[in-house]
Amino acid sequence: MSRVRVRFAPSPTGFLHLGGARTALFNWLLARKMQGTFILRVEDTDARRSSQEMAEGIMEGLRWLGLDWDQGPFYQSQRLDLYREAAQRTFAGNHAYACFCPPEDIQARSADSRSAGRIWRDHGCRNRASHLARSRVEAGESHTLRFRVPADRRIVFRDRVYGKVSLFTDNIEDFTLLRSDGTPTYHLSVVADDWEMGISHVIRGADHLSNTPKQILLHEALGNQAPGYAHLPLILGPDKKRLSKRNGAESVLEYRDHGFLPEALCNYLALLGWSPGDDRELFSDCELVKSFDLGRVNKANAVFDRRKLDWMNSRYLASANSHDLARHLQPFLERSGDRQDRGNDGRLIPVITLLKSRLNRLSDFPEMAVPFLTDDFDYESKAVSRHFSLADPKERSRLRRWLETLADEYEQLEEFNLETVEAVLRGTAKDSGFKIGAFFGAVRVALTGRTAAPGIFDVIATLGRQRVVERLARCLKLLQ
Repeated sequence: MSRVRVRFAPSPTGFLHLGGARTALFNWLLARKMQGTFILRVEDTDARRSSQEMAEGIMEGLRWLGLDWDQGPFYQSQRLDLYREAAQRTFAGNHAYACFCPPEDIQARSADSRSAGRIWRDHGCRNRASHLARSRVEAGESHTLRFRVPADRRIVFRDRVYGKVSLFTDNIEDFTLLRSDGTPTYHLSVVADDWEMGISHVIRGADHLSNTPKQILLHEALGNQAPGYAHLPLILGPDKKRLSKRNGAESVLEYRDHGFLPEALCNYLALLGWSPGDDRELFSDCELVKSFDLGRVNKANAVFDRRKLDWMNSRYLASANSHDLARHLQPFLERSGDRQDRGNDGRLIPVITLLKSRLNRLSDFPEMAVPFLTDDFDYESKAVSRHFSLADPKERSRLRRWLETLADEYEQLEEFNLETVEAVLRGTAKDSGFKIGAFFGAVRVALTGRTAAPGIFDVIATLGRQRVVERLARCLKLLQ
């Protein structure tokens, strides 16, 4: 464990989704805990499906999550010579053979074998004399290079999550190492890279568990010591099926755009399949690193719960530094249009402090903050109907008079702070003869245009004397 080297190796055929983000996170946590090395490797040998745009999107997602890598990014498309050299070593050592069968024949025979419940091997090419195969290769005849899976072997390895795993080689087909165009397959490039990069632990999804025996055999053929393996449980949707767009399988950057904090998403992903061993649910990055242990990763598949993520995000928002939140909020304020006073940071920070405990997502803020960041807001019709549409004209006149009195009291108040504005409002409400709740509600609508808002004393103190007096005057015109 003194030489921990781990890698996150995404294929740039799509953006970074939750499963990949969790895999990257667990690798990063182990590297940071053991003071090891976290490597980013881009598996882009599938030129038809890979794109640089996707690679950049994956890296942007990792940066947003705070998962910084120590080495890389290494692109497999730039390391083809390494893989071809490894393939030739297996061929020279008789661990691989040239297969000259047409692809359509292989597909047909493989399909027939699968329908019969058997593993297919091309024994014609496998058993062909090596000097004959070599002469055909040297003559330039089209071929693939297949790994010669040994017969009657039992592959046994200890997975850090699943424990002892064993598989008979009779259940493994002679898999391809090099395609006919000379490009490497997944197994060859992964094994060559893991060895050349000195990877100590391969941490990846459980859907790769069946690949591990093949890669162990290939490591042996190359004279390498295979790394340790840890396969993470799958992440399922609430319906217990694989994540889909309908039940949470959005890209990490979409979660950013929906208003989640990166710290909250990392915290939530860490608990999908891993437990700290106690009842804690909220962790700082440092606490996650300190607590992380591969031995506490669960075998059972994890279930994604959007409501739990929303709750966790709300807790992070409530406890966040308001200046840090201002940076995260800028894109949402910019999207909301010109109604927001975005440039007035002196006004923005107190509003963030006032509202952050009421947010589930950053995207909730622009609409919630309208009455505090601009004076150009509308009164909600339900709020006006409830608090200002008094049947008795005398009552409406009385409410108007006492709101005017409140404005005068605030204008003459020597010190305008939370304590003094509360005392004035309570005193005015008591003198007015209205029920305190009804009077407070009318003041809230007068100042914000809505019934749902933070505590009225906090609202008044945050708006400040001038804006409170001006808004009360505006409301008096409405009542008149």
